[in-house]
Amino acid sequence: MGRSRKEDRYFATSENEAPSAIEQGVIFFSFILFIITLPISIFLSLIVLSEYQRAVIFRCGRLKRGGPLGPGLIFRIPCIDYCVRVDLRTISYDVPAQEILTKDHVTISLDAVVYYRIFDPLLAVIQVEDVHLATRMLAQATLRNIAGQKHVLDLMSEKDSVSMAMAAILKTASSPWGVYVERVEIKDVRMPFQLQRAMAAEAEAIREAKAKVVSAEGELSASKSLKAASDVIASNPVALQLRYLQTLSLISGDQNKNIIFPFPVNLIRQLIMGRSIESSPDSLSYKKATDSVQEDIEINSDIDEALEEAFRILDNKM
Repeated sequence: MGRSRKEDRYFATSENEAPSAIEQGVIFFSFILFIITLPISIFLSLIVLSEYQRAVIFRCGRLKRGGPLGPGLIFRIPCIDYCVRVDLRTISYDVPAQEILTKDHVTISLDAVVYYRIFDPLLAVIQVEDVHLATRMLAQATLRNIAGQKHVLDLMSEKDSVSMAMAAILKTASSPWGVYVERVEIKDVRMPFQLQRAMAAEAEAIREAKAKVVSAEGELSASKSLKAASDVIASNPVALQLRYLQTLSLISGDQNKNIIFPFPVNLIRQLIMGRSIESSPDSLSYKKATDSVQEDIEINSDIDEALEEAFRILDNKM
């Protein structure tokens, strides 16, 4: 542990060096004065440290050998020993709202919370003047630098990644001070009201565009299904009539007063062809027309039988 501390220190300390003659004399005189003023001096010499506290003692300005002391009861010589208490508990720092210009040139207000603690009291005392102030100023500057390299949408949707990047930078920068940054959390991202309205309009337009695409895909699927159904019905002329009968059955089941009766197109065709045959009985197409009429009559007879059966079913239901 002592070797790692020496590697992390900015300058060499003199706790292992022998005190000078003047310092030895002052220390001896302080002991004599302590003994003379007993028991009053005992109240000035004893310090009680809690479990979460450590003490770094400087004797005549030099770091005392042995490193940080505590917890419990420690002894110091009045007048020549200077004691600095260090709290090892986790400290939460609410970073004030920072006005930041993002990468896409938008001004936003961003705030965060930093949780840190001191893991080495000796480094926290000798490496920096005020470890808490330095850590908090570093947190503010790091928040501005990281947010300035991101877009607004990235800051809003990727708060965890921004927090992790900020925590990594703070850990590296504050480690020589004996500070360990445990966690960083982005609290809130506040934008101007006009920018909020613009982003809401953009999101609404994107949703409408996606809805239109989904509707168009549904229409395409429906048209393919209708085409397949029409191909099946067109393969057999009786299938359309059966579909008409099924529709009539559905209408009659709803107790409707109005019933739509489909009129076969074949009957109209027969009337037209019958008139054309009567107008030209000696033509060359007379035999062909007669044959086609006979086929239509056979088909219509089948249709009539089906219609009679359907009407019978309707009369029974009504």
